[in-house]
Amino acid sequence: MLNGIHNPDGAGETVAGKTIEAAGGIVVRKGGRALIAVVQRAKDDAWVLPRGKLKRDENPVAGARREVVEETGHRVAVHEYVGAITYRAGGRPKVVQFWRMEADKDPSHELMRDIVAVEWLPLKAAIRRLSYPLEKLFLRHAAARAIARHKRGKGNSKGKVKHRSVSKPVPKKSGATAKLSKSPKLKPAKKRDSNKRGRKKNKRGR
Repeated sequence: MLNGIHNPDGAGETVAGKTIEAAGGIVVRKGGRALIAVVQRAKDDAWVLPRGKLKRDENPVAGARREVVEETGHRVAVHEYVGAITYRAGGRPKVVQFWRMEADKDPSHELMRDIVAVEWLPLKAAIRRLSYPLEKLFLRHAAARAIARHKRGKGNSKGKVKHRSVSKPVPKKSGATAKLSKSPKLKPAKKRDSNKRGRKKNKRGR
């Protein structure tokens, strides 16, 4: 989690002490080149990652998806959690959690009124476009993994990347092995010599 003291969301929250919970995404659009979404807010013209405050009792993952769809206009698939930033907004602590997301190539919704523009940019350009140093730092650290996983997922869908097992190694104490053991070789049974047994009986009879 990264900490900052700037106030990217302006005033408006007046209840002291209570943490403001928000969520959003590092959103990579489907397609050839990995492009990341940044959005421009209407209230202050600031460029930020798509994110917003959670509704009362809203699940953070559901809230993150909702905010991203509203602010980018694209349907998204939510993947792994990538981290959070925290700062003070209006005198209150605020925590924003982020998930890696993959957006459809074409938009399917109108942008919400609070957003005036959305841009899809390469990583370096996206970092430069963001207005706040804390988000720049967060994106620089978190986006490398997001883009790498995006590329791996794209490769898997085309069949270019082989799937590898991620299961844990078999514990040595269990006695199990990863390789199939060869079936044991059975020794041929010795043939009984009926003549020898007959000779032994004849000796006893004498």
